[in-house]
Amino acid sequence: MLDIDPYTIPLEEINVSDPRLYQNNTIGPYFERLRAECPVHFCAKSEYEPFWSITKYDDIVAINSADKLFSCDYELGGHILGYQKLFRCHGVDARMFQSTDAPKHTGQRKALAPVVARASVKEMEEMFRELCAAILDNLPVGETFNWVDFFSIELTTQVLAKLFDFPWEERRLLTRWSDVAVTEPGFGIVNSWEERSEELGSCFQKFATLWQDRINAGPAGDLLSMMVFSEATKDLSPEEFLGNLINVIVGGNDTTRNSLTGGVVALNQCPDQYEKLRENPDLIDSMVPEIIRWQTPISHMARTALDDYEIGGKTIRAGERLALWYISGNRDEEVIKDPESFVLDRENARQHLSFGFGAHHCLGYRVAELQLKVAWQEIMQRFRFVEVVGEPKRVCSNVIHGYKELPVCLHPW
Repeated sequence: MLDIDPYTIPLEEINVSDPRLYQNNTIGPYFERLRAECPVHFCAKSEYEPFWSITKYDDIVAINSADKLFSCDYELGGHILGYQKLFRCHGVDARMFQSTDAPKHTGQRKALAPVVARASVKEMEEMFRELCAAILDNLPVGETFNWVDFFSIELTTQVLAKLFDFPWEERRLLTRWSDVAVTEPGFGIVNSWEERSEELGSCFQKFATLWQDRINAGPAGDLLSMMVFSEATKDLSPEEFLGNLINVIVGGNDTTRNSLTGGVVALNQCPDQYEKLRENPDLIDSMVPEIIRWQTPISHMARTALDDYEIGGKTIRAGERLALWYISGNRDEEVIKDPESFVLDRENARQHLSFGFGAHHCLGYRVAELQLKVAWQEIMQRFRFVEVVGEPKRVCSNVIHGYKELPVCLHPW
């Protein structure tokens, strides 16, 4: 299927949940065909479960807005395809607030809201800038290195460690646990379900110790302290505690780091836009949401229908699963002009689905946007060209749309 022209496959046999299509960057034509011929598409056989694919922008918005008709609840299937396999089986039981509905979702979301509120995020800018500058000033100039590891992962991991007040010398554990959480065994992170369970158990134990430390220390402004002392989260079960940790670690790490890398890929693929940025660095403000749209760091979210629902001439029955393919909606030609192009000064640049929509809209979107803005301001002060000098290696995942390696060479002004 990976090397086959998707237009030659019988429509009913198309399966856009195959993670190898994302690893090989061959998924685009599949969604192009579905949007044109079958925007509400049923896949009867997959590695996960039978599911409907929702691929058009307006349809995704409609379903995301109908919270009372579509559930994220982990007991019904969760917020991604294969949630039960990843987070309810094989020795792991992780119950994320992202995989809950109101009122539980609303309460647990509010517990974390103060740290990502507009005023709080604005106060983070100086910290972001200091971290970013220190990393950039220590990168090798004129030599080939892996941008993902040296910059994207390092910056987002440092920021997450600061937000959690996590032990600084152990901060790369956050990256490790994030990767382990979203990857099945055999795809380059862990080799068995047992190993995966052990590593996530270590994550739980580390944070359980830090949780007790926060209780003893009293209320503070970091994310973990807010969870400790919030009425909505102070009495979490172990399963909910682990789930919410994974939720925040992945949300605060994987998504932004892949946008930081995706921006470099996009600018190298579109040298006219890179030159436009050099001539006018103020375009960074509009470039940030365009990076997030173009990259779409979260490929999909999933729902379970609570009642029969008509959309696109199809009937989704109560109890059936559906995937909202943000990566496809962000390429919908009927809504976004010339969607395959990367356009720095795109009109309505924030008209994208990468943060979701409705009650489950990304809680930390302001943190992500500010990190990207500050990072590119600091990059452009130092380097005329972050040159991609080899093929990127992508993550094998239908959830995280990202990169493992991007070889680059830095050229100063």
